Amino acid sequence: DGYRNTNQVSDDYRYQDGNYDEPAQEEDAQSDVTEGHDEDDEVYEGEYQGIPHPDDIKEKQKKRAPAVDDEYRDRADLMAERMEDEEQLAHQYENIIEECGHGRFQWTLFFVLGLALMADGVEVFVVGFVLPSAEKDMCLSSSNKGMLGLIVYLGMMVGAVLLGGLADKLGRKQCLIISLAINAAFAFLSSFVQGYGFFLFCRLISGLGIGGTLPIVFAYFSEFLSREKRGEHLSWLCMFWMIGGIYASAMAWSIIPHYGWGFSMGTKYHFHSWRVFVLVCALPCIASLVALKFMPESPRFLLEIGKHDEAWMILKQVHDTNMRAKGEPERVFTVSYIKTPKQVDEFIEIQSSTGTWYQRWLVRITTTLKQVWDNVLYCLTAQYRMNTLMLAVVWFTMALSYYGLIVWFPDMIRYFQDEAYESRVKIFDEEEVSHFTFNFTLENQIHRNGEYRNDKFIGMKFKEVRFEDSLFEDCYFEDVRSSETFFENCTIISTVFYNTDLYEHKFINCRLINSTFMKEKEGCHIDFEEDNDFLIYLVSFLGSLSVLPGNIISALLMDKIGRIKMIGGSMLISAVCCFFLFFGNSESAMIGWQCLFCGASIAAWNALDVITVELYPTDKRATAFGILNGLCKFGAILGNSIFSSFVGITKVVPILLASSALVGGGLLALRLPETREQVLM
Repeated sequence: DGYRNTNQVSDDYRYQDGNYDEPAQEEDAQSDVTEGHDEDDEVYEGEYQGIPHPDDIKEKQKKRAPAVDDEYRDRADLMAERMEDEEQLAHQYENIIEECGHGRFQWTLFFVLGLALMADGVEVFVVGFVLPSAEKDMCLSSSNKGMLGLIVYLGMMVGAVLLGGLADKLGRKQCLIISLAINAAFAFLSSFVQGYGFFLFCRLISGLGIGGTLPIVFAYFSEFLSREKRGEHLSWLCMFWMIGGIYASAMAWSIIPHYGWGFSMGTKYHFHSWRVFVLVCALPCIASLVALKFMPESPRFLLEIGKHDEAWMILKQVHDTNMRAKGEPERVFTVSYIKTPKQVDEFIEIQSSTGTWYQRWLVRITTTLKQVWDNVLYCLTAQYRMNTLMLAVVWFTMALSYYGLIVWFPDMIRYFQDEAYESRVKIFDEEEVSHFTFNFTLENQIHRNGEYRNDKFIGMKFKEVRFEDSLFEDCYFEDVRSSETFFENCTIISTVFYNTDLYEHKFINCRLINSTFMKEKEGCHIDFEEDNDFLIYLVSFLGSLSVLPGNIISALLMDKIGRIKMIGGSMLISAVCCFFLFFGNSESAMIGWQCLFCGASIAAWNALDVITVELYPTDKRATAFGILNGLCKFGAILGNSIFSSFVGITKVVPILLASSALVGGGLLALRLPETREQVLM
């Protein structure tokens, strides 16, 4: 009820031929800003920069002064006036952005924010690539590995809600800098820490920092785009997430296998190649952080909080930058005054003499967090409740299916590899070996009912070797390394183990008689000659690269067919791709279907980003995006946990779950309102 008709323009501010003109008034009170002279042909300070004459602004302020002080007015009346002002500002701001044009400034911001989005894409892949090496470097159990894989998503979930909400109160640029700085600092620190607990903590805080990136980046960039450009260029921006996945895959492939790319300090501190990879993955975040220092705050946000002059100067900068790039430096920015909404929020300024410093900061922090919480609740008010709930379901179903499957695909490929590896196992029965020196690698073997007397095992490696019901008598093991090697139901008599990693848990139901363990290897040790799983790197690389066609198609068609059809069509096509996974019974088939699924689903992701930005007003935009993106990360955690638990058991449950979620989310998305013709509120 507080809104006017969208076609109605304020009597005080009309846009005519690119200028905002005032109503008729006395001739001697007018200022010809565009010509740079007042009526007496005198030059006043600042007018060559296009700054309006102070007398004009005073006149406007007097004309618009309320008849009754705000403190005596009902809050509902103030809110209604603010909503009316916001609608006028939305249409006026759209015209201003069109006058500023789309050019060098937007493309510069595009690449700066693209690096931040690229850092988000890298973060998703980092832990998956380092786990095979980190599990040996830090002696990780299966539960430890699972927690490390999920902790990043947990941090991103909290960061999206918290930092997204703060961006609507403190500003897009400031909160994005905070987000990137937290991620860069703790990602850098995580590459040096040795203990599992501290590494887990660093990745959690790093994920919290990068979690705020996605909501802020899309809210920030959208506020520099006109209605005709918004859908297309936000979709182009999404390509940087794909570039982040490609970058992480390429760096993992080229760095992690080179275990020599590191150093050791004594026996306690090791810096292996996977830690170099973690450092390299922080570079896009650092680059974006540095470049962001040279970019301005969003003028739309500044207008929302009443900072008219700062917003005006930034818009003039955008206009002049684009006009100079187009070879039209003589074109003048014709806007003299921009509508600012009625300020309703109470801002508390605490004097420096009030309380102690931490009490003042505590009040500021709690006040800000309360405002963020009020914004969260506002997204569930009657005006936005249905849109928020429907978007929440679509985001969740999309994340559950997508993140669950992109983890399930590599796990299934590993399962096929393990099956093929086990099929090549060599079995030795009742062998008798005496007075022999083993100094070479034994791999993928099973030795049953064997007898080994007076044998030496020196400087060798066991890989996937099992000794069952065997006898070892008067043997000597020295400098032995092993992986997935066990002695089961064996009898070991008068045998010495010196400097080995054959620990107690590797002897299952064995009898050790007069045997000695001396100077056991400490910690975990990477097998320097172990073949790296290049196929997993290749799978992730191809999966990231396969979204390129979908990105291009979604960017070109986003403003033509609309956001809703893009989401529904993409999710339903992705659901069809899931059914064909029943025929994926080999590594090559799984890789092919993964690429097809990723390529089909990316259009839905892009359209979801765009419609989420456009459905909410400026002072709630990043908050709403953060809530929905946090829910998305929760879906990712569930998807990873559920889908990975069925690897090697059945394909039916993951495929049916993903397909059902995509169909349900896609059909519900068709009920969302279309936003491609709307101005940015």
